[in-house]
Amino acid sequence: MTLEYDLYWSFRSPYSYLITPRLLALESEYDVRCRVRPVYPLAVRTPVFFEGRDPLWFSYLMLDTRREAEFLGLPYRWPRPDPVYMDMATGTYPAEQPHIHRLTRLGVLAAEAGRGLPFLREVSAVIWSGEVDNWHEGDHLASAAQRAGLDPGALFTRVEAEAERLHAVIEDNQVAQRAAGHYGVPMIAFNNEPFFGQDRMDTFRWRLEQQGLTPRKPA
Repeated sequence: MTLEYDLYWSFRSPYSYLITPRLLALESEYDVRCRVRPVYPLAVRTPVFFEGRDPLWFSYLMLDTRREAEFLGLPYRWPRPDPVYMDMATGTYPAEQPHIHRLTRLGVLAAEAGRGLPFLREVSAVIWSGEVDNWHEGDHLASAAQRAGLDPGALFTRVEAEAERLHAVIEDNQVAQRAAGHYGVPMIAFNNEPFFGQDRMDTFRWRLEQQGLTPRKPA
């Protein structure tokens, strides 16, 4: 029996980037299916979340993400540019966010095409690996979409034409995420149980094994 779970995931989350290769490996080896449900980051959904944060929250985030990437053997650097624009003069996040809105809507389209996880992996690697500057320019995203098994031309046309519908899907994902038990990313929801954070991967797999996780049969 195929085990299924929901994945709430953000293109602005380094931890989302860090968990994705392991989720792909899990799906390639075992009879499990991920329903990718992209969401906007907290900086877009709830900008006040970051107001008044202790500076140690940010310094620890930077230290921990570098350390986790090193531990997992993944290249890592904070994106250039950041997928979410912050007004440095005011320390606030404007409502107009062309990068993260477009990325998240592309993620919905990829999920609807059955290529959600591969798309998340390829695009997040372009954004977070540190191997690309100005990831939003040129053919970086188009090449990532192609590597994920998608037609970038059709994808980019639809993301503009269907912007309102895709935004509504993302809003629904965010409501479902909270109903499932948490607001952060990456978050896995399996059998009415939330697993928040890339550091819950082993716990999630343990729960899958309890529910009868089996190796995938050869094609």
